Amino acid sequence: MMLLLRLFIAFFKIGLFSFGGGNAMLPLIYQTVITFGELTPADFSDMVALSQVTPGPVAVNAATYIGLRAAGVPGAIVATIGVCLPCFIIMLIVIRLIDKYRGSTIVEGAFAGVRPVTVGLLLTAVIFIMDSVLVKGPIVSASMADPGYYNPIPIAIFGLSIVLIAILKMKPLHVILIMGAAGAVIYGVM
Repeated sequence: MMLLLRLFIAFFKIGLFSFGGGNAMLPLIYQTVITFGELTPADFSDMVALSQVTPGPVAVNAATYIGLRAAGVPGAIVATIGVCLPCFIIMLIVIRLIDKYRGSTIVEGAFAGVRPVTVGLLLTAVIFIMDSVLVKGPIVSASMADPGYYNPIPIAIFGLSIVLIAILKMKPLHVILIMGAAGAVIYGVM
């Protein structure tokens, strides 16, 4: 019962203090994962990838996955409710107050302050994932000059994905399927 309460509180905090959507929540989710000791950094990267390719918000999928790993189906339910409840409560309050304070310089200033934090959270999530996928070790380390520090196949998949989505305007779902198949072939042969 204490584990379920800890899961709920941890994911409630994530839902309450994360701005910018599911990907922006990833640094907080990563820190939570570490406290529960359920996933390695590589497992976390797999969880993020799985959360990206399954239907639904990343944060909800991640909470469900971590809750399931930590405490089975009850853990999945509690973690999922925990991460969703703050948004529900906040939106009820915001809907009531939005018209009253529309145009307020204080509210506009608060949003202006939160936007850069969201970018920082997204970049932090990228760094966490890069540590376990694109490089072998901390993203910034003395080993960066060593060619063995880099994972060439994931870097190639990463780069090609950017080209396909950003330059060739391919749909992300198609890129996920293509790169998943490419990874299966490449790593299945190795």
